[in-house]
Amino acid sequence: MLSVFRVPSEFHRARFAIAGLFCFLGFQYATWAARLPALKTRLDMTEEELGLLLMACGAGAAASFPLVAVLMRRLGSRRLAFVSALCLAALLLALSAAPNYPVALLIICLDGVAVGCLNVAMNAQGAALEARYQRTAMAQLHATFSAGSLGAALLASGINVLTSAVTAHFAVAAAILALLLAYAQPRLLTDERQQPEEEKKTRRGGLTLPSALTLWMGCAMAFGTVTEGAMNDWSALYMEDVVKASEHLVPMGIAVVSVVMVLARLMADSWRSRWGDARIVRLGSALAGTGLALALLAGGVVPTLIGFACVGLGVAAVTPCIYVAAAARGPEALALVAAMGTTGLLAGPALIGFVAGATSLVWGMALVAASALAVSLCATRISWNAPAAEPVEAAK
Repeated sequence: MLSVFRVPSEFHRARFAIAGLFCFLGFQYATWAARLPALKTRLDMTEEELGLLLMACGAGAAASFPLVAVLMRRLGSRRLAFVSALCLAALLLALSAAPNYPVALLIICLDGVAVGCLNVAMNAQGAALEARYQRTAMAQLHATFSAGSLGAALLASGINVLTSAVTAHFAVAAAILALLLAYAQPRLLTDERQQPEEEKKTRRGGLTLPSALTLWMGCAMAFGTVTEGAMNDWSALYMEDVVKASEHLVPMGIAVVSVVMVLARLMADSWRSRWGDARIVRLGSALAGTGLALALLAGGVVPTLIGFACVGLGVAAVTPCIYVAAAARGPEALALVAAMGTTGLLAGPALIGFVAGATSLVWGMALVAASALAVSLCATRISWNAPAAEPVEAAK
């Protein structure tokens, strides 16, 4: 009887620790993003320089793929998570003290590299948690990233009431990050140094060549992040310029997507246990693409918001499921898939802007719908794990 309760207890302890990493990353990113206006003023940045600063973070994360693969093999996900999290806390303090724009640009680029490292490490921990205990958890872990972002936004608002000093704000944020890391680190899973068969077969002269399966995962991840990123960046403008929504309804576009996505991620792990990752990804991305396409054809505020809700619901579990599948193929596969996802997150909104400029924003959003449908097509070429077993304690 004792063993029935021991495993769930260990599972929950590790899950909360890994959730701390996801919360850490969301909190760190949103903290400096929330103070961009203050940093822009202090460093006397132009709009173009600010755009380059934002791109530098994503570029650093995308370019971190070779480094992450090496560090994952040498350090393992637990130690890499600790090292990269320490770097992110230190870089936050360094950014608050940056004397000029070039230094800030370098700091943000390094921040992107550390983000890439922590992103891979924490998702590897999440995948290992599911594999070890045969219980789904990844979707809820991704939901805690959003919780961390929300916490950072609330802290920024509270700090601004007391002081406008970026240094004080970032010092408080770094202290909170240190507490999160101190809680999470001792409870993270130890790494199992087993090399997947696929990785052994594709290694040539110390270099692991990506398999066709890994590339299909990377494409699915890229199209999925194109869909997520575009909805964040373009939904409000679509509501204003195309739907002609009233001023107070314009923000509802991103609000609907975000709220539905978070709620879906909180419930998605039970869906994964019941129906399996393959069905969740294929049907979810098809729902997102079809729902958005129909909304574009129908027009109007209500159909548009319903279409946006379909996107939030449909893509909520896509990236968590792909991370789990990629982690099962080894650190190189996970790092490459994560880098392709970051590339999609960066390139997608810009590509949609280009299409919208050449045609109209309706066609730009149609590209988003096509990206969601492309995820469903890519998912048919991916080998998925069977649905995780129900917890032992559920059968009382």
